[in-house]
Amino acid sequence: MAETIKVDIPHKLGRAAARARIDEGFGRLRQEMLGGMVKFEDTWDGDHLDFRARVMGQTVTGRLDVLDEAVHVEVDLPMMLAAIAEKLKGKLRKEGQILLEKK
Repeated sequence: MAETIKVDIPHKLGRAAARARIDEGFGRLRQEMLGGMVKFEDTWDGDHLDFRARVMGQTVTGRLDVLDEAVHVEVDLPMMLAAIAEKLKGKLRKEGQILLEKK
């Protein structure tokens, strides 16, 4: 069965700076995936981001909302990836904290 993982990543950057960091991070992700087997799409609407990644016949979709003191992320995993949902949730939380830590 498919599964949705939800993660809240706190930050102290303010909404605009957090959104800029996330936008930059997704830009790097797109560049890394160009020419590869992954098709990646993302669309911002204000401080809300919808994204989709397709690889080997599987599609992962998600939503991200940048708030003043946190970023809320939801990722819908297909059945084949649902078994590793907790591992992916931990990685998402860790990488998100690194991206959003104050420098």
